[in-house]
Amino acid sequence: MILEAPPKPETPDSLSLLVERLDMFEATDLADLCEATDAAILSLLAEWEEPLTAPMYAQVRYHMGYADPTARPGKRMRPLLGLLAYSALAPDWERALPGAVAVELGHNFSLMHDDIEDGDRERRGRPTLWVRDGVAQAINTGDALFTVSRVALHKLTALGFSDARVIRLMKLYDETCLRLCEGQFIDIAASAKSEMQSVEHYFEMIGRKTAALISGSVESGAILATDDEETIERFRTFGWALGLAFQINDDLLGIWGDEAATGKAPSDLARHKKTLPVLYAVEHAAGEDLATITRLYATESPDEGLVAAGLDVLERLGARSYTREQAALWRERAISEIRAVSALNPHAITRLEEIIEQVYASGERALVFTHFAEWGQKLAAHLSSRFEVPVGCYHGGLSRGARDALVTEFQALDGPGALVLSLK
Repeated sequence: MILEAPPKPETPDSLSLLVERLDMFEATDLADLCEATDAAILSLLAEWEEPLTAPMYAQVRYHMGYADPTARPGKRMRPLLGLLAYSALAPDWERALPGAVAVELGHNFSLMHDDIEDGDRERRGRPTLWVRDGVAQAINTGDALFTVSRVALHKLTALGFSDARVIRLMKLYDETCLRLCEGQFIDIAASAKSEMQSVEHYFEMIGRKTAALISGSVESGAILATDDEETIERFRTFGWALGLAFQINDDLLGIWGDEAATGKAPSDLARHKKTLPVLYAVEHAAGEDLATITRLYATESPDEGLVAAGLDVLERLGARSYTREQAALWRERAISEIRAVSALNPHAITRLEEIIEQVYASGERALVFTHFAEWGQKLAAHLSSRFEVPVGCYHGGLSRGARDALVTEFQALDGPGALVLSLK
């Protein structure tokens, strides 16, 4: 995929502060935001921990990968989105940390319960909490995570935010969590049925289960930063489109992902996951192709040969291409939505998140074209270090022919990585 940063706006608009804040934000390392979010989470947990209940908070820390050198912590993408949205509109991102903490804890409460509901025995290479400590404890600790996430939002009042703004944010958070539960209900119900749901029905599900939380994360940052309702709405719809793109990309990884890059084996077919590529294939399959998919999903423990046959059907029917196209479509919708607020400069926070969540988390490559060589070099070094993938970096003027040749050469390479092209 090729992501080209748009030029800087030549004239200021109603949100000229956006460009100013993005320029300032260039100097802020994304790792700093992650570390600040983690520190705030640990501080909040410590406030409530007592000797008698210490093991419960230790369960939270275990699930989230704290104080465990063998753990692969999550990328903190959702709180990052909220902080970046806030930073696009206001200078003091630290004030928005309680909102970021709430989002991350809320996300992890859902993951802890999802692991039980889905029967997942591992998360990021370690036993899930219910496997380690039992279902009852995992349910209770998940409930605690949800409660502590709401407690975090009350800290916004002490930071000077008005009661009305805090209440609005809490309303958004509660509505978002309800949508998330609705999405999980739809997912569980669909998984229990032998027949496949429609592609249209699937988009309804992932809108609630995935896009709602990402959209809520972005919207929360905007709510804390501005009173402009049009701006808040643009950020909300941007987050929704980005959330759909993220989930669709995750569907690709579940079937065709690189385990070394993603941290999990591409086992969706073997586990009978009814994700977008499969649903698309079923809607377009007939004869032996349809029989193969039906047989695969009716077999309790399909062998490698049957899984490979199902994979061949998906490829033959264009399921991978369709899913990639849908991911690209929703990414473009996200970009167009945020551009409707203000033209983005090469330091756009939304672009950084796009790279992180949809390229580096997936182990796919990206070609990133910016206008500032120094920024491109810094971004390449940061991403290579944080995500432990090779990152190539090229600086200087580049003709379209030379660029296309470089792209072709890069795409022929094996393994995950990225090529960052910074055009002066």
